[in-house]
Amino acid sequence: MRIPTQIKLRKASKTLELEYGPNERYSLPAEFLRVLSPSAEVQGHGNPVLQTGKINVAIEGVEPAGQYALKLTFSDGHDSGLYSWDYLDQLSRNQQQLWDDYLDELAKAGKSRDPDISPVKIML
Repeated sequence: MRIPTQIKLRKASKTLELEYGPNERYSLPAEFLRVLSPSAEVQGHGNPVLQTGKINVAIEGVEPAGQYALKLTFSDGHDSGLYSWDYLDQLSRNQQQLWDDYLDELAKAGKSRDPDISPVKIML
């Protein structure tokens, strides 16, 4: 289990920065963390629920959960699900692939990251 040596909430850039040593740093956007929340609401007990319209979400709080995880509070009110050190490490190391997979799922569902946009299919 890898535990970050430093954790920084960067409110201006809406990111959570995890440092695992002097040369290993990851910057995880709030939207990324929100749509991949480990909560039952998102993970759906094995049947994940696609999160949409989260482009503007921010992290409002970060709290330790014992010695094994972080509890994040988001600007949309979501605050369930504990981000274990292992889960944060997995998100950090696989960020690009996980993000690409999320964007593919959004496209397949005809949904948007923007809460103010509803894609419309026009049949001609």
